[in-house]
Amino acid sequence: MASIRDGENELSILGRKTEYRQDYAPEVLEAFTNKHQGNDYWVRFHCPEFTSLCPITGQPDYATIHISYIPDVKMVESKSLKLYLFSFRNHGAFHEDCVNIIMKDLIELMNPRYIEVLGDFTPRGGISILPFCNYGRPGTKYEELASQRLASYPVR
Repeated sequence: MASIRDGENELSILGRKTEYRQDYAPEVLEAFTNKHQGNDYWVRFHCPEFTSLCPITGQPDYATIHISYIPDVKMVESKSLKLYLFSFRNHGAFHEDCVNIIMKDLIELMNPRYIEVLGDFTPRGGISILPFCNYGRPGTKYEELASQRLASYPVR
């Protein structure tokens, strides 16, 4: 049976002093080996304190980011994900760009079987924006997964 400490050599951020980046920093993302590669299961993150900047006005935008994925060989380490999401704080990007950038960076990091990212952005001027993006490898039936999962997301 694998020890709980197996895979520690794959991670460099966990257990060390936290250093927050002030610029967009995909390089802080770290992955570790999935110990249950034979199982299809969901990993979900709910990040209610996401902040980025409007690229035109420089005003802050606030969102809850929902990330759900079905891992394959690699999984994202949660502290590195937190630091990565924090790195958007001073990054200028539209809401739609943010969710697509997050998804693409996570695909590059871990090559999941399926992933989706939804941004539930705080209303501005009376309009809420909820951009959603997803990716599924051929054979994952990601269209069915996406429609089932979208129905479960909160809408204001």
